[in-house]
Amino acid sequence: MKNFLPFALPLIGEDEITEVVDTLRSGWLTTGKKTVQFESDFAEFVGASHALAVNSATSGLHLALEAVGVGAGDKVITTTYTFTATAEVIRYLGADPILIDIEPDTFNMSPEKLRQAIAENDNIKAIMPVHFAGQSCDMDEILAIAKEHDLKVIEDAAHALPTTYKGTTIGSISDITVYSFYVTKTIATGEGGMITTENKEYRDRMKTMRLHGINRDVFDRYTSDKPSWFYEVVEPGYKYNMTDVAASIGIHQLKQANAFQQRREWIANQFNEAFADLPMMTPSVARPDDTHAWHLYVLQLDLDKLTVNRDKFIELMAKENIGTSVHFIPLHLQPYWRDRYNYQPEDYPVALDVFNRAMSLPIYPKMTDDDVQNVINAVKKVSKEVLK
Repeated sequence: MKNFLPFALPLIGEDEITEVVDTLRSGWLTTGKKTVQFESDFAEFVGASHALAVNSATSGLHLALEAVGVGAGDKVITTTYTFTATAEVIRYLGADPILIDIEPDTFNMSPEKLRQAIAENDNIKAIMPVHFAGQSCDMDEILAIAKEHDLKVIEDAAHALPTTYKGTTIGSISDITVYSFYVTKTIATGEGGMITTENKEYRDRMKTMRLHGINRDVFDRYTSDKPSWFYEVVEPGYKYNMTDVAASIGIHQLKQANAFQQRREWIANQFNEAFADLPMMTPSVARPDDTHAWHLYVLQLDLDKLTVNRDKFIELMAKENIGTSVHFIPLHLQPYWRDRYNYQPEDYPVALDVFNRAMSLPIYPKMTDDDVQNVINAVKKVSKEVLK
């Protein structure tokens, strides 16, 4: 391949550009009617009662934990195989994450390890499952465990639009669900996120805390035909609101979410077929009747059959002008989490094994058919070169 293919690129069309220009010309750039429209459209899309737009999924997770009452001394169970944002928001509130291992096929939270963690720890307040790569977790099992122990469930759905679980779109299943619209995600607003919930009290609390703990949105205060300058600060909140500029992009990205997913799935199927006989494992799909968002396509290299490790394989892919990545470096290997909680690499054997062999390939709607074939050709070429 002559030109370098980046690991991820957003697909932005003229509708998004036109909507952003309209927002810029309107003179209203921060949270306003475009954000309200995006929230309404999103709630309808996922079948949730309430949706609240924020400036990142990290913000959304923080607001969600605060809304369900997580505080100093509490513990929240999540997986080691995730981005640090999932766990760091727990620390924002003075609580501690309890990391557990993953299932070897889906890389999602292991219900067995979840039960074990609950048995071994006190003061657990919530569970935060992560829908890795766009494959839904076993929510029936997780919710049953949560109900048994009176725990809240906050889904990290950063990868999971438009993922379904047993026919239901992720977003209305648990207490609170949080999505990401970071530039690499299945729909993108550059930076941004969305929170959904069926609980109006949670929604009201998160809306207040989203903007400095003020009980009225700025849009409400500055667009009334009557003087409405008065507001009250009821809590020391945060600055987590989404702008209308970002929402303008999101409105039209959301309209294409299903089409984007179909393209990602087509690419995944091409990869699965092309790599079936190579020294590697293609992603497992635990529930083939459901929708997998295919935010990521993760190969697991069979290192016993190769002369190089994962890192070298990635270097060789780069020489073929194919961008790749690794999802994820488990949290228990990262200096902060490792040192604070005295983790050892072998504490989470499944996550460690997956990490050592995992490599994420480009998979996004902007890829052409030629791009897809170039990725396939590069993987086959490098595999042949390093086969024992």
